[in-house]
Amino acid sequence: MSLIPSFFRGRRNNTFDLWDPFQDFPFTGGALSVPGETASFANTRIDWKETPEAHVFKADLPGVKKEEVKVEVEEGRTLQISGDRWVEKEEKNEKWHRVERSSGKFMRRFRLPENVKVDEVKAAMENGVLTVTVPKAEVKKPDVKAIDISG
Repeated sequence: MSLIPSFFRGRRNNTFDLWDPFQDFPFTGGALSVPGETASFANTRIDWKETPEAHVFKADLPGVKKEEVKVEVEEGRTLQISGDRWVEKEEKNEKWHRVERSSGKFMRRFRLPENVKVDEVKAAMENGVLTVTVPKAEVKKPDVKAIDISG
């Protein structure tokens, strides 16, 4: 995000405003991402790595309890990680000087490849890091039959 003069975006009111240059792109998260996946809560950072055995997703969710997080597989191959991060309530004797931590609902969605076992997805939360493991299905090699050439 950058500070850009408003004449680059016609719908802004202030002279300078935060501008996301990828806001209107349909596939900002890459070829395997679902459009609009970062719209709900952009600060939920998730790493996705592929090992020979599985796809592994790691999400930083500090201060969020595992009961406040949902991991679901929708429509067969869309992994959805969602939940709520609540803000602390201000007491009468307290005065907040700065609030920078994000709060509210978050949701991220990832389209999984075809070679996964969605029935064997596992999730674990440790030290504020959610780890979701999606095992890969064994790729069946096609049967190859050698044909003798006559002549």
